[in-house]
Formats: sequence, C-alpha cells, structure tokens
Amino acid sequence: MSRLAEFRAAEKALQEQLAQLESLKNDAGLKKEIEFEEKLQGLMKTYGKSLRDIIAILDPTLGKTSAAATTAPKQRRARVVKVYQNPHTGELIETKGGNHRGLKAWKEEHGAATVESWLRK
Repeated sequence: MSRLAEFRAAEKALQEQLAQLESLKNDAGLKKEIEFEEKLQGLMKTYGKSLRDIIAILDPTLGKTSAAATTAPKQRRARVVKVYQNPHTGELIETKGGNHRGLKAWKEEHGAATVESWLRK
C-alpha cells in the first residue's frame, strides 16, 4: 500500500472515530455514568476508602467465597473411555487418554486422522 493510501485510510479512520466521540459526548447515559463516577471518587476521597473497601461494603460475601474457592481443591471432570477398533485387524483399544502404547503405534503407522476415524461411537 502506498504512503498516500495509508494516509487517506488513517485520515478516514480518524474522522470516523471523531464522529463516534461526538456522538458519545452527547449521550445522556454516558454523562450520568461520568457524573456518578466523579461523585463516587469524591466520596471515597472524603472518607478515605478504596475501591476494595466499597466492594467489601456492598458485597461482603464476595471476598469470603473467593478465598474459600482458592483453598479448596478443584475437582477434575472424569475422563471418558474411548474405544478404537482397527478395521484391518479387528483389534480393540480402550483408553481414557492419548498416551496408550498401542494407540500411539497405530497413529505412527496409519496417521492420527485415520486412527481418530476408527473411534467407536
């Protein structure tokens, strides 16, 4: 792309962003949110509170559940047994993971995509 084309594309993008900015400036909802944020910041400064303090006041259980969740061990979902049947030999392999010696040998010999097509449903 030529430098002139890059310049014109950037100029067009800038004009679009300026138009979007103007429409946001006139949005009443945005003005209310900005006013709320300013008043909240002022109150926090007046009373010497941080955002974490405000959250703890509004939702006291939030901090407790997250602390309990980090200490409790997470349960893993049980793996599903997959059954592969070799159409050439009729041999079956049942495995919960892809680390089975026979399955690896089949994938090496016939290709992973082919062996995955042997999966019984």
